[in-house]
Order: sequence, then structure tokens, then C-alpha cells
Amino acid sequence: MLKNKQELRDLRERCQRAAQDEVKKILVCAGTGCVASGSLEVYERFQIEMQEKGIPCSVEFMSDVHGVGLKKSGCHGLCEMSVMLRIEPEGYIYTKVKPEDCAEILTETIQQGRHVERLAYTKNGLVCKTQDEIPFYKKQKRVVLEHCGRIDATSLLEYLSVGGYTAFEKALFDMDKEGIVREISESNLRGRGGGGFKTGQKWSQVSRQKENKKYVVCNGDEGDPGAFMDCSIMEGDPHRMLEGMMIAGLACGSDEAYIYVRAEYPLAVSRLKTAISQAEKYGILGDHILGSDFNFHIHINKGAGAFVCGEGSALTASIEGKRGMPRVKPPRTVEHGLFNKPTVLNNVETFANVPVIIDKGASYFLGIGPGNSPGTKAFSITGTIANTGLIEVPMGTTLQEVIFEVGGGLKGGSKFKAVQIGGPSGACLTEEHFNLPLDFDSLKKVGAMIGSGGLVVADENTCMVEIARFFMSFTQKESCGKCVPCREGTKRMLKILERIVAGDGRDGDIDLLLDLAGTITATALCGLGKTAPSPVISTIRSFRHEYEAHIYEKRCPAHSCEKLKRLSINPETCKGCSKCSKVCPVEAISGKVKTPFEINSEKCIRCGACVEACKFDAVTEGW
Repeated sequence: MLKNKQELRDLRERCQRAAQDEVKKILVCAGTGCVASGSLEVYERFQIEMQEKGIPCSVEFMSDVHGVGLKKSGCHGLCEMSVMLRIEPEGYIYTKVKPEDCAEILTETIQQGRHVERLAYTKNGLVCKTQDEIPFYKKQKRVVLEHCGRIDATSLLEYLSVGGYTAFEKALFDMDKEGIVREISESNLRGRGGGGFKTGQKWSQVSRQKENKKYVVCNGDEGDPGAFMDCSIMEGDPHRMLEGMMIAGLACGSDEAYIYVRAEYPLAVSRLKTAISQAEKYGILGDHILGSDFNFHIHINKGAGAFVCGEGSALTASIEGKRGMPRVKPPRTVEHGLFNKPTVLNNVETFANVPVIIDKGASYFLGIGPGNSPGTKAFSITGTIANTGLIEVPMGTTLQEVIFEVGGGLKGGSKFKAVQIGGPSGACLTEEHFNLPLDFDSLKKVGAMIGSGGLVVADENTCMVEIARFFMSFTQKESCGKCVPCREGTKRMLKILERIVAGDGRDGDIDLLLDLAGTITATALCGLGKTAPSPVISTIRSFRHEYEAHIYEKRCPAHSCEKLKRLSINPETCKGCSKCSKVCPVEAISGKVKTPFEINSEKCIRCGACVEACKFDAVTEGW
């Protein structure tokens, strides 16, 4: 138990010396993606192989065993290459590692100091030994993700070895709450979970409240399809987020906090529990922290996966044990939030930025990205992108840089079509937006938003009408049902989209979709409801011709919608047996016996009966 700041400093210095004394380290990625690909099996095999080879293995930082440090790190980012691991001090990055590779790595790299080329990342024949050589990382600036992949994600002592809790120490002993709020305000840190509200302004409003009891709440309910940034931070560097929350507690006069994290993130929950327990053990969390008058306790609340609980008032209602539904505002969360008390509510990435600002100053943060949206932003890139994974780039990085330089372009050299940014609340960006800076204000001008930071890339074979249907289906299922515009409006829009992709679109459907979208946007109760039609609006704006092809030509230009496939009869293989016409339930097939038959596409309902009946494979599906 640390009794004062000097004891914390002494422990930090011991941890830093211990880290320098570690001659060799093997950091196995233990983020969710790599765990799913077998990284824990790789980790266990290393332990077995080291024991067999007589190599001392240290799995606990600052333990009595002085050997090769074997660590479970956070996400390295390049998930396409999992299982990934890093070898220090050489900085070697190995990709697609399997348990059977462990013996060779130990012999060649750990014992002989040689690089195993076959496990390196290779691009266009170029072998990349270290992270800095890999194109995926060159445009990135890892601030929030700085320690992910570089330290043991389960160790408080390793976090201290890289300067952990220095910012909290500074805020606790060298700053007052006004100074903390002023530093965050001057940094112009904007919330990373949605619309980009100014963090300093939010903290200032809570700090001014006269209530004695105030709360800090971290929104870890990352519900967007294809988004996993917050999950990776909680898994890979949980203490950094906790440190940000503790600084928020100091700034706002709070002694209690909640982390709301979805139950579908069991690894994140486990790492957070470990981090909180460790911080309490060392006296960094709890009562009279480091001998001061500051008390702070953090609780974990597991959400059941409702997308609407990403909205602030629904989230706090869920923590209180009520049904997660948004309420009418004002009053705002800063005035009446959790348990009807003033509440600071920010997401994981926002809190993870706070220690950097307090430690290095607002000027450092302002030096990254544009002044209106300074700092970095973590994005997850999924879809038809070559480099699927987790990235962090300066705000203002263009869409083209993210897709083609960091993301490596599209798989198989296919042609870029669009990227859905911001999940169900976001919009589609196209080639015309290649030079668009990815920051809050620039995206707002084109009707899009960063949201939590999910990027789903689509190529030429992706149907944009189906994309709109998918996101509308997600939003409609996740609607809490409290307000009519969202509950009934999204249902109506979904039915129209389902008809269109099924080939039953009608004249006027596009205008009706836009009318419904306008009504929902203007009248829905919460922000999630108001933005629910965004994917539909943006796809109509950029791909109206695809909607028209579905409706008027009964054709999917992307050759994607199964129900718009056309059946035809090959006259060269048709024997004229007439079996196909006899089984057709709508009499769409005509012809004379012993001559090729034909299918009337307008009458055909694509039931497939003729395909099954034909013994000569003359009936084929096509576009």
C-alpha cells in the first residue's frame, strides 16, 4: 500500500529500472482478435518450450525469476496478421504465428539473435522486420494506443514502468480542480464517442454544480457493427483509462465512478477488474489515496448489449437498474445524471487521452491535428480492406490516406466504392470524399460523423441498397420503442428497403424513404433515433442510380441481391422436354416441345422449381 507520492515515485523508478534490466521480451498479442486466432495457445507453448530448452521464463514483471519476459500484450493493430508478437529489444514483429513456430523463434531469435524471415510481414517482396518498416504503421501516430502491444496488459507495475499514473500524481498534488479543467479546456479535447462535444466544457459544468455527490461514468458500451476501438483500449491499456477517470474525479469533485461495458466484452471486463484490484492493492484507488484527502472508487456495470444504452441518459438508467431508455432533455446529464446527480460522462477513448494532456500539457495535444479537432482518433477498419485492424491517426488525416496508405487498399485489387463511417448513426463516403479530412467539423459538413470510429469499407461488389437495409435492420431491432418516430418510422423504412432488395420496389419508394427519414431526424427523442436514417440518406444521395435499378429494372448493379438474380434457359443445352414449364407456378416459361424454352423475367418469381426440374442443367442463374 503506497502511503504518499514519494512512495509512488520510488515504485515507479524501480519499475523503470526493472524494465531496462529485461534483456529479452516476447510480447504475445492477447487482444480479442488474436485470442480468437489462438494467441493463448502460442503463449502457453512458449512456456513449455522455454522449460524444455532451459531458458528462464519470467511471466510476472519484477519477479524473482530473471529470464526472458513473456507477456500478454494488448492489440498490435494489424489484426489481419494475427497471431502477432513483438520481440524486444530488437523490435521484431512476427505475424501469423502458430504454436509450432515457438521453438524456432526461441532458438533463432532469443538464443541466436537472428531474424526469422518467414514470419515477418512482407509487402511487394519487401521484408519488414520492425513495426516502423511496415506501411500500415507509417501514417499512424499512436497516442491512446501507445502502450498497446508494448507492455503487459495485465500489469500495473508495467504501466508504472512507462510513466503510468504520473499525470494523476501531478493532478492530485500540483493542481487544483480549476487548473485541471482549464488544461482540458485549453487542449480542446472533444469527446471521441459521438458528436465531439468539448470535454472541458462538460467537466466545467459538472464542477460548478453545488451538489455534494457527483459521479464519473465511462461509456464502454461500444455497439456499432464493426467497431472495437474502446474494447482494445480496455483490454490493452486499462490503467490509462482508469487514470483519466480519476483525474476527472479530481476535476469535478467526485468520489465514485462507474464503467459501463457490454457483457459481450468478457476479456475487457476481466482486464478492468484486474486493473481496479491492482490499483486498490497499491493504494492508487480507494480512500485517502496516496495519503491525500481524495477518495475514489470505481465500479463495473455490465450492459446487456442494447445499442440504445450508448446514449447517455439510457446508459445511466441502465446502471440504476431501470430499463435502458433515453429521457427528454433538458435537464442534461451534467446536471441530473446518474442517480439524479451531476455526472461526467465520457467514452473510453476520451478518458484515455486525459493523462497525456495533463502530463505533457494542452500545447502538446494541440500540436497534433487541426485546432478545431486536435489530437488523434482511433478507428477500426473492416470490410473489403486489405489491412483489417485497429489504427490511430492524427485528426485531419484524409480518407484516401486511411484507406490506401494505412489500410493498404482493397482486397484483391478490387475497386473502392464507399466506406460507412460512424456505424448506424453515420453515413457513406465515396471517392469524391477522398481528400476530406477526417475530423468532426469536416465530416459534419458532408452529413457524416466520426461516431465511435468504425470504418466499414465496401468495394464494387457491394450493394449500397443492401448496406442501407442492413444498418436500418440493426437500428430498428435496437430501437428502445419509447418514441413513435423511431419505433414506427424505422420499421416502415426497413419494410420499404426489404421490398426493394427483394425486387418488389415501387415507384415513389425513394421519395417516401426520404420523407420518413426527414420526419424521424426532426422528431425522434434521442440522438440515436435522430441519426438512424443517416445511412439511407447518404446512400440515396450518392447511389440513387442503384436504388432506381432495383426498383425500375429489377436489377442489382452490384450483382449482390440474391432475389434479383435472373433465371434463363440456355438454348444450346435445352432439349425442349417441357418439364420446366410444367413445374413453374406462375406460367413464366413458354415454348414448344423439342425446341428451346424461354423464361419471361417479368413474370418469374425466382422460386427455383425449374432449376430442380431440369435434368440437362439448361436453366441457369445470372444477372
